[in-house]
Amino acid sequence: MKKLLCVLFMALAVLSFAQGNTKPEFQAFSSSLLKLKPAEGGWQKFSLKVEVAPWAFQAIGEVHVVAGDPELLNSALYDGTLYSIVAYIPAPAAGTDGKEYQVGVFDVMLFLEDEPTQVRNVKFRLLPPANDEWAMGIFKDAIASGTALGSVWGGAYEDEITKASAVPLDKKQLQANLKKKERPEPTPVAEPEPAPVAKKKKKRSYNEDEEDEDGSNLTVKEKRRRAMLQKKREAAAEEAEEEAEEEEEAPVVKKKKKKRSYDEDEEEAPVVKKKKKKRSYDEDEEEAPVVKKKKKKKKKVVYEDDEEEE
Repeated sequence: MKKLLCVLFMALAVLSFAQGNTKPEFQAFSSSLLKLKPAEGGWQKFSLKVEVAPWAFQAIGEVHVVAGDPELLNSALYDGTLYSIVAYIPAPAAGTDGKEYQVGVFDVMLFLEDEPTQVRNVKFRLLPPANDEWAMGIFKDAIASGTALGSVWGGAYEDEITKASAVPLDKKQLQANLKKKERPEPTPVAEPEPAPVAKKKKKRSYNEDEEDEDGSNLTVKEKRRRAMLQKKREAAAEEAEEEAEEEEEAPVVKKKKKKRSYDEDEEEAPVVKKKKKKRSYDEDEEEAPVVKKKKKKKKKVVYEDDEEEE
């Protein structure tokens, strides 16, 4: 089955190329993914290896020594001014790890400070997990299509090459991009659905409880909730009425009792004390002198009788 699909894909690729629809794309990689060997006869062997999705390939070739200085490219490699750009035909293939890989790579160029160098004997090979029979079939077809385009480093694709060279990717950036692609997949599906739908249902159910008198639009759960709320409101209203009645009666009874008791005590106390004191003092003062006068009179009578007898 895979062989049949591979043949069909290759046939479609050849047909599209014949129609002039084949267009390469470009991706830049930083110097950290490049390796250089010592110069021999004016050429240095290089190797570019990328193993982070959506890439799983290795490119090898030779680069011409620039300005006859065999150490110039080595210095540029460490300075980061030497980078590579890969030309590929967009041809994704599923790897054995379930991720998607671009296996249509067909050409590579090394740039020194934004200027292309001279390369030769460029070869590509696919790496696991994107090197099964299906991926290899797509890869071979892309090589054939890319080779038929001729040199892609001229003026026809200069704008695309300039855009790609602006941001050469290293291993860390590739891994970060891979994580970004993996994260958004669950979030758009999980977040929008539960949050808004749940809130809208709750708001509508509460509005219907307040507005629908017959309850025709309510579900069974909402009807039960509505009945429970009604019972709680009635119970709360009864308690509030009872508390209000108790508060009205209590202060009236207390105020009447206190005012009457204090008034009676204040009025009766002074009246009783004044009457008793005045009456007791008047009686004592009147009786005392009367008793004394009677005694004196008796003595006088006795003395007069004695004198007469003598």
